[in-house]
Amino acid sequence: MPGPIVNMGGTVTCMHGGQGQCTTVSPKVMVGNQPVVTIPASYVIAGCAFPPPPAANGPCVTGMIPSGSTKVLVGGMPVLLAVPPVNGTCVPTGTPMMIAYAGQAKVIAQ
Repeated sequence: MPGPIVNMGGTVTCMHGGQGQCTTVSPKVMVGNQPVVTIPASYVIAGCAFPPPPAANGPCVTGMIPSGSTKVLVGGMPVLLAVPPVNGTCVPTGTPMMIAYAGQAKVIAQ
């Protein structure tokens, strides 16, 4: 399914409102003046509101999105697409991740 390529300026969150900062980008290709995110997309999450033990198993600290484009590669790695449903998972909670905004809307891939 086609969707916008996610760049470093994209917004990725955990289900509890924590903001993700991508750690896997490729400086070789820029989209919207930002490096594109490649797969597997690893994120460091800050600001998660999920309570820590013993109340729950939060907060979300990291997350990973393991799949992306089937046709567009950068340095041999697929790019991340903002196409729901995103199959990313947060650690240690195991809850899903969401791509709220790709960082740009002009470059679409499949």
